[in-house]
Amino acid sequence: CSRPQKVCLCPFLPVHPLKVSTCLYIIQHPAEESRVLRTVPLLAACLPPDKCKILVGRRFNEDRYPELATVCRNPNTLILYPGAEATNLEEVAVMSSSPSVMIIIDGTWSQAKDIFYKNALFRLPKQVQLKPSISSQYVIRTQPTNTCLSTLECAAVALSILEKNQSIQETILHPLQALCSFQLQHGAQIHHSKEHLLKNGLYDKPMPKNKRKLRRMELLVNNVKI
Repeated sequence: CSRPQKVCLCPFLPVHPLKVSTCLYIIQHPAEESRVLRTVPLLAACLPPDKCKILVGRRFNEDRYPELATVCRNPNTLILYPGAEATNLEEVAVMSSSPSVMIIIDGTWSQAKDIFYKNALFRLPKQVQLKPSISSQYVIRTQPTNTCLSTLECAAVALSILEKNQSIQETILHPLQALCSFQLQHGAQIHHSKEHLLKNGLYDKPMPKNKRKLRRMELLVNNVKI
């Protein structure tokens, strides 16, 4: 797991990398590299190196990333990014039996949005999303809503759907659960989502002056999908 001995999570990782046919491309915003409690290294430790490829950056063009460009033009490639144009992944998995390639953007929601809309390559693959049926277990980091998932959680759910194997999700989530448990035992606090805090009058930060951000918070309180 590449963590110090005192906080080693190796006992919670699979003994051997999971055998999957799906290949993940993790597009990671540079700011994620400096975060202490990242989930992508745990994800990579669960999968074979050739099934989890991590590319760090903000801008990706065909000249600098010819392999990625080829992947994006592959009809079997999917990009996990929710929105009006996205199809539920379960529907896509039922219609396709071919091994898939999935692109997942790793960053905050604003960073992911910036990467998605400012890189034309990422609008070539079929856009898919996960049904908001589970709550995030990454409780040591604040999420916008209760159903916003970390990159590792998204990958775990997506792989279990594409590979038609629920145990994959359980195996990948195991080190995340251990990480959160360890942090909570050593002084970390549970981070409720902004949605939860706003609805229960617990949001203690100054409200944003930016009208757009303020509007987003109002939508969260009123259960409007954003």
